[in-house]
Amino acid sequence: MTRTTEHVPAYTADHPPVPDKDSLQARIPGWGADLNKEDRPSVPKLKFLDTGAWWDFPERQPEDRPRERSVEHRFLTPAFGTAQPLSGVSGVMRRFAYKFSEGRALHWLILLYADRVDAAEHHIRSLATLRPDNPITETGIKAEWTRNGMKSRVGRKRVDTHHMWLDPLIVGGPWFLAAAVVIRLLRKRRAD
Repeated sequence: MTRTTEHVPAYTADHPPVPDKDSLQARIPGWGADLNKEDRPSVPKLKFLDTGAWWDFPERQPEDRPRERSVEHRFLTPAFGTAQPLSGVSGVMRRFAYKFSEGRALHWLILLYADRVDAAEHHIRSLATLRPDNPITETGIKAEWTRNGMKSRVGRKRVDTHHMWLDPLIVGGPWFLAAAVVIRLLRKRRAD
């Protein structure tokens, strides 16, 4: 293969010639659209606008109970959510996760597992109520047959069809396992 001067590779020891702005704008549509600061959409945010705020730092929200915060920060943000207070084993796991830096995988893995534990805690709580979770309708299994769920996936080159056979095992498996454990415990109790 022979090289001509037109096909010189882009990455050489010599710095390639830098074209001027006009030739780049002529050759590449939209090049330099943000060169003029007045055309940038973020410029109004960068300008000082008198908003009427009378404080340098906002008034802090009262902290009724200790909140989790990252070790990277000295204090909590002035406003924070209180809708979902930590509770149970998942709350203990989340508090423990915040002892580690957000830059460590362990912090995020503990938070992920705490979410799974929280889901299990809610399933157990729902079994103790008069209206337990309904896995048939709440997982979407019923919709697969009544709302053309299967028809919308088959023959359309969708990626999720590759793992479609696993979905019933992942969604329904824990319910069947829990039912099998309960049945075994009831049989064992009757035998005694």
